Order: sequence, then C-alpha cells, then structure tokens
Amino acid sequence: MTERHIVAIGSGGFSMDDPMLDAYVLELVDAARPKVCFLPTATSSVSTYVTRFFEAFPSSAFEPSFLDLFDRTVADLESFLGGQDVIYVGGGNTANLLAIWRVHGMDRALRAAWEGGVVLCGASAGANCWFEASTTDSFLAHRSDPLTDGLGLLSGSFCPHYDGEKERRPSFHRLIAAGTLPPGVACEDLVAAHFVGTDLHEVVTARAGAAAYRVSPGDGDGVAVEERLPTRPLRS
Repeated sequence: MTERHIVAIGSGGFSMDDPMLDAYVLELVDAARPKVCFLPTATSSVSTYVTRFFEAFPSSAFEPSFLDLFDRTVADLESFLGGQDVIYVGGGNTANLLAIWRVHGMDRALRAAWEGGVVLCGASAGANCWFEASTTDSFLAHRSDPLTDGLGLLSGSFCPHYDGEKERRPSFHRLIAAGTLPPGVACEDLVAAHFVGTDLHEVVTARAGAAAYRVSPGDGDGVAVEERLPTRPLRS
C-alpha cells in the first residue's frame, strides 16, 4: 500500500514565519523540486495569504500553485490534486472550508490524493479538516465550539491553538468529557502531529517546551484526562 501522510499543525508554518514545520513536511517528499499546492479556501484574505505562500515556496525551488474555488479554472480536481507532492491547507474558518469543499467535490478528490501518496498538511482549520471532529471558532470569534463533520480521514478529534487561545483547552476537555466530541489530539502553537496512515507517528515542535496532548473522557466522572505526548524538538 502507498504510504500516506498527514501533518496536522496547531499553528505555524509560513503564515507565522515558521520555516521549521514547513521544512519537516517537505522532508516527507522525495522530489528535487516539489509540487506544492496551497488551498486558501478557509480565509477571506485570500490574496494576502497566497502572496505569503508564493514567498515561502518560490518557483526557483518548488512548483507552487494554489487552487481558487471562487474563480475555479481546474476542471478535474482529482487529477490536479493527485499530481501534487504536497497539499497545504491554510487556516481560517473550518466550517466554511468544509462546506465549500463538499460543494465542489474536494472531499473525494482530497481522499483520493491522500490514498495516492500525496502529503496532506495544514495549520489550524487546515489541520481540523482531516479529522472526524474538532473545536472551532467558525461560528463565533473567540469561542470554541464543536464541529463534528470533518473529512474523517483521521479518526477522533483535533484541537489547534491549545495554549494560544484561552477557550481551546477547557472547551476541548468539556466537550470530550460530555461525549460531544470523540477522544482526540490537541496541539499547542508551533506543534505538529504527524500521522502515517491513520496512526500517530510522532509529534514535533518548533518552539521549546511546547507539546501535544491526547485527551480522553476519563472514567465517566465528567472530567477529561489529558496525557502529554512525547514531542521531538526541531532544529533550525
């Protein structure tokens, strides 16, 4: 079977001027000039985000592209995405991202790309999307709500910004303890969880002391259990 990779980033990458997590993703690709496609669907600031992407992935070293679903020019999404080395999903509104993707059939095309060996990655909403469920501020800014209709390539739930936004950690605990969300993984800012197939392979961090956690319902007493996961620091 083709090896499949998903790198779910709590926050970081080129949008935060963080080259280490992006470099980690690129190490998974065996290509002299990797084809990297950016999906900025989750944000309303598409032009700014795309500009930063092309600055981080210049054509001198990469074959960069982005897929605009608001002014779509690609007819065969499955063929286009399947021809990439890396698909990089930007942050923003997870609920809007998933709704737009499904209208265009991106959910099927992305699954096919993953099954074909294309590396999938993304930060915040770009990490939430790969799981069955997640926490999101899609419905109201600065609030952390449950979202239970992710793509489901990975089982369980995901929480980004675990230490970067004050509502994320208590909300994730509360939602898992109540059974609203399935058990899951939470990443602090500048931390990424790397899945090979559907199994967690390792956690890496671009920030000293930051980590990821596995959160489960506990013993049914309404209190979630948090387990700090082994985390490997990346070197610049």
